[in-house]
Parts: sequence; structure tokens; C-alpha cells
Amino acid sequence: MAANLIKEEKCRWRLPKKFLEGMRVDGVIFANARLMRDIEKDQALMQVANVAFLPGIVFTSLAMPDIHWGYGFPIGGVAATLLPSGVISPGGIGFDINCGVRMLTTNLEAGDLKGRKEDLMDALFANVPAGTGSTGRLRLGQRDLDLVLERGARWAVKQGYGWEEDLDAIESHGSLEAADPGKVSGKARERGAPQLGTLGSGNHFLELQEVEEIFNAEAAEAFGIRKGMVTVMIHTGSRGLGHQVATDYLAVMNRKMHEYGITVPDRQLCCAPMDSPDGSDYFAAMSAAANFAWANRQVITHLVREAFEKVFRRSAAKLGLRLLYDVAHNIAKIESHTLDGKKTKVLVHRKGATRAFGPGSDELPGEYRDVGQPVIVPGDMGRYSFLLVGTRRSLTESLGSACHGAGRLLSRSAAKKTISGKDLRAALEARGISIRCDSLGSLAEEAPESYKDAEDVVDAVQCAGISRKVAKMRPLGVMKG
Repeated sequence: MAANLIKEEKCRWRLPKKFLEGMRVDGVIFANARLMRDIEKDQALMQVANVAFLPGIVFTSLAMPDIHWGYGFPIGGVAATLLPSGVISPGGIGFDINCGVRMLTTNLEAGDLKGRKEDLMDALFANVPAGTGSTGRLRLGQRDLDLVLERGARWAVKQGYGWEEDLDAIESHGSLEAADPGKVSGKARERGAPQLGTLGSGNHFLELQEVEEIFNAEAAEAFGIRKGMVTVMIHTGSRGLGHQVATDYLAVMNRKMHEYGITVPDRQLCCAPMDSPDGSDYFAAMSAAANFAWANRQVITHLVREAFEKVFRRSAAKLGLRLLYDVAHNIAKIESHTLDGKKTKVLVHRKGATRAFGPGSDELPGEYRDVGQPVIVPGDMGRYSFLLVGTRRSLTESLGSACHGAGRLLSRSAAKKTISGKDLRAALEARGISIRCDSLGSLAEEAPESYKDAEDVVDAVQCAGISRKVAKMRPLGVMKG
């Protein structure tokens, strides 16, 4: 496949649609040469080509520099389909619907944690349930669950789990209007009801961080961050509910795709037209699962604030525990983009990719509108994470999208075979990174060696012009499921 790639710019590669008969658009990959060498080692580039077969796809089949092999779409894949007849594909969203990340600021400096960091990590670990199958303190009846699925973070704030101002700092204000709880199966509801306010396992985490470096003073000021500040990052999604929604509708679309006259090169790309009953039902269920995820992160934010209050004996407001932003990275959204010189309504699938709108967007909070959207990029628990800002160029080059993380190099099973969770914990703690985890095996799966270098990834999106670096954060304490 490498022979078919055309290097257009330093960090932009094109896979022409003539590569495979049936591709409707080209593929475009944002990566530098070093990252491309890793990308070429698995099947992710073939998945970029396969996505280009989707009925109604427009623009290009896009891949971010953290791309790696996934279910149907590559993780790090972005694609838009024309509305109303273009398709929606669950593989373009993923099983963890609206897995996303949010970042909180504080008034604390790293030095303020001296003598208190371990107590704070203990309080966070006690307050926020984590691990496979973990359940939260909330017990939702069916009516309350319906409201969570309809209203997302707005429900959580109304119930006292957060502040009204939080909603302005969440993508789509933490709620998608297309949500219909009636399209979510009983099994999905049963799995999700006890899990609101829980972190889960896998790559999900809660991390204390210190802002180590500022790259863009103007954006940093607008976002309210400064060098030395303690920040908190929360990464989780829709838990078992979202996984079941994906499972349910993949079965439906695999069974009925032929009725729509659709053929795809990989059955994991099963899909249905958005204007079909199956397509619209899935979009409504996916939107409900996305709302559950936003409510989940909102409740966890409340629990984080409680933990800080307990340790520092001051209110969360006085501690400055403000929500900087919350972004989704496994979602499909209806958006308008300029294609061939015309404003066009499309369905943008982002799987392992983050929205990265530039300055001037009405979608952004007023205080961010002049600089652009915060783009939060977790790295790995041993090195660093990044805060970026979206650019105007992202709207013309990448459908307003950027990377979502470092991207895996080793599978979870491979990591567990080569890395000892006990040794990893000791090594991280020797570097001053406090660890709280539900399982040493899960910790080993997420070892820093399992991931690409996040700095390489964010440098590539900056090189491509689709986001700019604002700040680098280093880990002080990590909580894993």
C-alpha cells in the first residue's frame, strides 16, 4: 500500500481512490514520516480505503495521526456522508459511544499538593467507582434513566451534580436533541442504569496533572490556564449502555443491509441510510447513549469536586475547579460544512477523533470564540497530555477534526504479556506519579510503551495546520479501572 500513497505536504498523505475499484473518494492521512512508518504496520490504512466505499460519503476518508486498527473504521478515522440519504455506520462511531474527555482547572499550584497528594488520590479513588462492571452511588429508576438519555449533562446539573456554567463548556452543551430513549433496548438500559458516575476500565482514567509548558499564551489566557497549575483530566464514556446500543444496531444493520442494496468490503462497516427507519433509529439511540456519557462525566466531575473539598476543606468554587471543556471522540453529528464552495449538511462520523472547530464558530462558548475550540488530547500515564486549539484550516482540511490521543502501538493482550503491572506501578511511583488502580493487569495494558508518543501526534496535527498546541501537562497522579 505504501507505494500508492502520495505525500502532498510534510504531514499530509493521499491515498487515491483508484487504489481500489469501488472507492468513492480519496483517503487522506495526517501524519509525519515517523508516524507513517508505524501506521503502515497494521491494517488501518486498508480500513481508510474501505471507509471510502460507504454510500453517500463526501470529501475524503480521513485519518488522524493517532490512527490504528479498529472495528470497521480505523480508530482515528473521520468520514462525512451526505444527508438525508447518505449512510450512518456504527463502526464509524465505535462501541464506547461518546467516549470523551474533559479537563478541569484549579487555583492550586503543584506545590500546594505537597503532603496532600496521596490523601487526594485516596479520596478520588474512594469517591469515583472504577473497574470493569463498576456501579455507582446513583440508583436510577426507569423514568430517571429516560431523562438522562433525553437530557444528558443538563439532567445531571439539574439534580445538583455540577454547576449551570458547566453546560456552556461541554460540546453541544452536553445534550443531543435527536436522542430517543425508546430506541434504546431493555438490555442496554439494564446495563447502564447502575453505572452512571463510574469510570470503567480499559483506557479510561482520572488524572491529576501539572501544566508544564505553555506554547500559545493567547489561547492559554482565554482557556484560563497557566504554567504550574494543577488540572484534572477525566476520560470515560457511555459504559455498558453505549456498548450494548452499538451491539444491538450492528446486528440489525448486518441483517438488513441487503434490503437497502448496500454492499461494503468489510461487514464491520454495515450501515443504513440516515433517512431509513434503521438509520434514524440508530441515530436516535446513539444520541441517547451520547447523552448518557455526558451525564456520566458530569456526575464524575461532581464527585471529583467533593474529593477536593474533603482534602482541602474549601469549596470547589474557592478551589477554582472550573470545567475548561468536554469533547466527544466517538460520535456522529449533523453539521454544515463548505464542500465544493457550497454549505452542505452532512453526518460527520468521528471515531477516535475530536472536533476541532476554529475561531468564530457559534458552537463555542463566548470566551473561546475568538481563539477557537479547546482540543483535549490525553497521552499516556507516564509522559504527558496536551491541550490544543482548533483552527480555521481544520474546517477546510479535516471537517473540523483533530486527533484524540496518542494512539496504541501494542494491543492490550500484547502489553500484558510483556509488561508487569507490579513493576510498572513501582516505576511510575518512583517518578513521583501516584497510582490508584482496580487491577494490576489493567494497569499493564495501559503502560506508556503501549502508546505512540503523544508529542509526535500533536506535532503532526500542528504541522498539518488543523490544530495548534496550547499547553503540555505532566501526570502527578493517575487513577485507573
